[in-house]
Amino acid sequence: MLSTVQIVSWGILYYAFAALQSSITADTGWSSVAVTGAFSLAQFVSGGVGIWVGRHIDAVGPRAVMTAASLMAIPGVATVALAPNLAVFYAGWVLTGVAMAGTLYPPAFAALTHWGGIRRVRALTTLTLVAGLASTVFAPLASVLDDWLGWRQAYLVLLAGLVLITVPLHWWGLHHPWRTPHATTHHHATATHRTAQVAVVARSTPFLLLMLANALTGLAVFAVIINLVPMLVEQGMTRNLAALALGLGGVGQVAGRLGYARFAAATSVTSRGVIVLAAVAISTAALALAPSSVGLLIVIGMVLGLARGIYTLVQATAITDRWGPEAYGTLNGILTAPALAAAAIAPFAGAALAQLLGSYADAFLVLAGIAGAAALLMLGATPQGPCRGGVEKQEGQDRVDGPDLL
Repeated sequence: MLSTVQIVSWGILYYAFAALQSSITADTGWSSVAVTGAFSLAQFVSGGVGIWVGRHIDAVGPRAVMTAASLMAIPGVATVALAPNLAVFYAGWVLTGVAMAGTLYPPAFAALTHWGGIRRVRALTTLTLVAGLASTVFAPLASVLDDWLGWRQAYLVLLAGLVLITVPLHWWGLHHPWRTPHATTHHHATATHRTAQVAVVARSTPFLLLMLANALTGLAVFAVIINLVPMLVEQGMTRNLAALALGLGGVGQVAGRLGYARFAAATSVTSRGVIVLAAVAISTAALALAPSSVGLLIVIGMVLGLARGIYTLVQATAITDRWGPEAYGTLNGILTAPALAAAAIAPFAGAALAQLLGSYADAFLVLAGIAGAAALLMLGATPQGPCRGGVEKQEGQDRVDGPDLL
C-alpha cells in the first residue's frame, strides 16, 4: 500500500512540476524564478510541518496524519491548477507543502521502520524501489497531458490519482496496531525517556554533521532534478525528450536500490555515505561537461539517478544505522527538516545560478561542488564506538542487541 501511494504522491506532488514548469511560465507570463519560488515555498512548509508529523507518528502512528495529508493535497493541487494569479498559485503550493510533509518518504519511512523491526531495511528497499519509478511514470505522463490539454488540465487529471488512490489506501491500508501493550502501559515513562535521548542525539557532533551533509545534498540533488529538463533543452534536446530523460533517471534509481543490500554489506556506515555522495558530485559534473550527445547525456542522467536511488536508502537508514530505531520519527523529522529547506531553495537556486553564470551547465558544476562538500562532511557523521545505542550493522544486516534500542 505504501509503495503504491508513494509512487502516486511523488509523481503528482513533485515530479509533475519538473515537467510542467516551463509551460506554466510560458502560459502565465510569470517569471521562472517566481514559479520555482512557489514550489520552493512548498518545500519550506513541508520541512517545518514534517517535524510535527514525525513526533505525531511516534506517538500515535501514521494512519490519521497520512490520510489527512492526502486529503489536504486535493485542494492544494486544485488551487495550483486553477490559480488566476501568482498569489493564489503560491497559496496552492502552501497547501501542497503541508500535504507533502505527511505523504512523502519521511512518514512512510517512520511507519516501516516501526512495523518492519529487524526486517525494516528490506521493507524500505521495497518501498523505494517502487517509488523510484515515480519520475519514470509521471514526468513523461505530465508532459503528454500538457501537450494535449495544457498544464492546468494536466494537473486536474493527475489530481484524480490523489482522490482515488492515496486517500482510501492511507485510511484502510494503515489500520494496524502501533504500540505493544507494554509500550502503551508505560507510555509516559517511555515518552520522557525518548525526549531525553532525542535531545542528546540531536545535539551531538555526528548528528549535526549528518544534518548539514543531508542539507547540502538536498540542495544539490533537487536543484539538478528540477532544472534537468531546461539544462538538457539548453544542450539541444526537445522538451519531451528531456522529460523522458528525467523519467529514465527513475530507472537508474530503481537499479541502485536493487543493489543496495550488497552495497551495504560491503561498506561501513561512513564509507557508503561518502561513496554515494561522491558519485552524485561526479555524475552532476559529468552532465555539465559532457558533449551534446543525446545518448551520452541520458546515460549520465541514469547514473546520477542510480546514485540518488542509493542515497535515498542511505538517508532512510541513517538514524537506525547510528542510533537505533527508537524515536525514529522524531529524530528523522529533525534530520530531514534542513534537507527539505535546502530542497526548497534548490529550484530557485538552480535557476538563479544558471541566470547568474550564463548557463545551466555552469550551474551544474557549482552544484557538483556542493555535493562534494557533503561527501567530506559524511566522514565525521558517525558516532564512534563498536556499539551505538544497541544497534550495529554487520554485513548490511540489522542486529538488535537489547530492548533499549536508542
